[in-house]
Amino acid sequence: MGFDQYHEPPEELSDDTRTFARMITSLTEEAEAIGWYEQRISLEKDRQAKAIMENAQKEEMKHFGMDLEFLLRKKEVWRTTLKAILFTDGDIVEMGKKGEEKAEG
Repeated sequence: MGFDQYHEPPEELSDDTRTFARMITSLTEEAEAIGWYEQRISLEKDRQAKAIMENAQKEEMKHFGMDLEFLLRKKEVWRTTLKAILFTDGDIVEMGKKGEEKAEG
């Protein structure tokens, strides 16, 4: 049985590329879970159930951040671009353009 994260024959991919694909898949799954919890939390009436869901969503966000950091450590161009965007003030699109320019050198 194949896995959707591979679009090329897995046996032809390097170990690093297969790990990268798994981390991208993990990042996607964490993002989906964060979105699902957001929807559940917005509708939940029971305070305790809502608190549990909020706690679970925070865990998913932490995992998302860890996955992203792993990927950014592997792709310096991505890291350079995102450093110009994340945790900054100002127009996000403009910051993205500046980040791309920096990454392209």
